Amino acid sequence: MKRPRSKRRGGIGRHAEELLWLAGGLAESCCRIEDRYWEDRLAAAIDAALAHDDEDTLDTALDQAFNRGGRIYDELADAIESRTETPALPGAEFDVVFIAAPVLSWSRFRIPARSLPTAALANLRVHLQAHVLAQNARLALADFLFSPDQLPQGYCATASFAALLGRAALANKDMHIDTDEMPETAQFLSDTRYLLAAVAAPRGAPVFRWQEADGSRFEALAQWRGQGGGCLAPLLPGCALEFVLPESYFAACRAADKSSRSYSVRASVAYLVTSLDVPVIKLRAVIAPFWDEQIEEYRIGFTLDDDDEVVHGVVWPLLGAEDDAIDVPAEIEAVLRECGVGIVKVLDHRFPLEYCDDCGAPLYPSPDGEIVHAEMPEPEGGAIPKHLH
Repeated sequence: MKRPRSKRRGGIGRHAEELLWLAGGLAESCCRIEDRYWEDRLAAAIDAALAHDDEDTLDTALDQAFNRGGRIYDELADAIESRTETPALPGAEFDVVFIAAPVLSWSRFRIPARSLPTAALANLRVHLQAHVLAQNARLALADFLFSPDQLPQGYCATASFAALLGRAALANKDMHIDTDEMPETAQFLSDTRYLLAAVAAPRGAPVFRWQEADGSRFEALAQWRGQGGGCLAPLLPGCALEFVLPESYFAACRAADKSSRSYSVRASVAYLVTSLDVPVIKLRAVIAPFWDEQIEEYRIGFTLDDDDEVVHGVVWPLLGAEDDAIDVPAEIEAVLRECGVGIVKVLDHRFPLEYCDDCGAPLYPSPDGEIVHAEMPEPEGGAIPKHLH
């Protein structure tokens, strides 16, 4: 999940200035005692903004922190995320954490975002508590599998949702999601679905299985993929699935964003081989960087090895602090080679971040150095989306 870093003009409000001052103090702190001083006051200021639904103050402070450089941005962003996903519930002697369990998926058909049946919810609860959560942790699951469009938007909305789930977790009960006003889901060949939950553990006690002496993240993920996957696979028929480790909300979302890039490339190759009925060695991939004020993403255009027409494309967004100093094309090429793609071409052009005027789809690089619309032949059995997420 890429944190906001847009530029703003003019002065900023008093509350945003206070956040910047506190985050600056934390960034320059010299010891743990001083850390705690700044952390406590920064947490209180962020809690006040979240309680008053003051999204603008948080966004403005983050924008200004990014422009000032140094560690202040990371300290402020980490503090805002922490306060958003760990609601402090009055009177509760528990630590509460909002978590997500992302599921990467691709399909030639529609990838559902759907309510979870009672039986599936009960099974998921059993496997999360057995393999991912600490022994004495309480749990509340939201009974819906969310698409990215349906996740809470902004820190304040996320904090409000986390608090609702957190109160359900204290009672060790799941939470029903009203789908009447749920946003529509954009359809892609490759996308992510999110199982959302809150965990409550006695204050100071372990929350996750890997915090216990005999636990590990590796084992938790292996068990979750096997056991949790068995529960979720029937709910996503016709979809190839890959499971990301359930953990705190923002960390899980970032892990899903990172994993989804290579997953989308592999899904694209598998889709093209199946749809075009060609061996993978006959595919050619063209990689190029796309810029706005700075490099924002790489795009990969796919053709057949004997044809320059781009039939499909994938976007590989840059995340966090990634920039053109990192050898992203080599990482993309490694994934393509691993898939067995016969020809990989890397362009040095700096293309503008352009999209199709008619449908809004990204334009992709062609072997001759132009950016074009990907035109996939319509397969039998109905229309499907024309580009990967």
